[in-house]
Amino acid sequence: MKIRMMPRKIKRRRYDASGRRAAAASTRARILAAARSLFVARGYLGTKMEDVAAEAQVALDTVYASVGTKTKLFHLLVETAISGTDRPVPAEQRSYVQAFKEEPDAARKLAIYASAMAKIQARLAPLLVVLRSAASAHEDLAALWQRISDRRARNMRKLVAEVVEAGVLRSGIAAEEAADVVWAMASPDLYLLLVGERAWPAERYTRWLTDELRRYLLLDDAGEGVNIGGGGRVRPSKS
Repeated sequence: MKIRMMPRKIKRRRYDASGRRAAAASTRARILAAARSLFVARGYLGTKMEDVAAEAQVALDTVYASVGTKTKLFHLLVETAISGTDRPVPAEQRSYVQAFKEEPDAARKLAIYASAMAKIQARLAPLLVVLRSAASAHEDLAALWQRISDRRARNMRKLVAEVVEAGVLRSGIAAEEAADVVWAMASPDLYLLLVGERAWPAERYTRWLTDELRRYLLLDDAGEGVNIGGGGRVRPSKS
């Protein structure tokens, strides 16, 4: 009589993709770092994707597979400069935006914002110089520049709306005008003038922007807090 053998169950090992993901993330980070360095040094037109691949020490196909076309790569650099991470992050999910919204005091809100702008502009402003200089020759880059500019303007309106809601907006200015002025004060151009050309330390720029935002938005000419809509009065910063 033949004895029928039961087939043994073979335990399959679960595939661990963490090593592959880590390697891909490392490669992507090298590509972004290489691209940023080249774009800032050579400009958009002077940087070729082959140069990025050589600088990152990867194949050209790897660059395209990891970050896409040259325009997409530059857009990704801009978005990661804003987020401070290796990925684009929606404004509502950024830590400084959440801290700004949770802070009840208007003067401290502006300090949070100014501190965040100093960090963001250090990463972003050099890229926007490259973008603006190339925008006239590339329709897609001109559209990107306009989207970034318009998004900044919308965010400034949200910032001023928070000040209005707190009831401490300085009398004599309209919210729309205030948003435009803040848009200009926190611009990459002004950051580069003060920090780049005048060699201000980041701490000095942060302190200046904090004080100027408070003075323009919250204080009257006499230095007293302006109270509208039942909010508390805000006094000049001691910082």
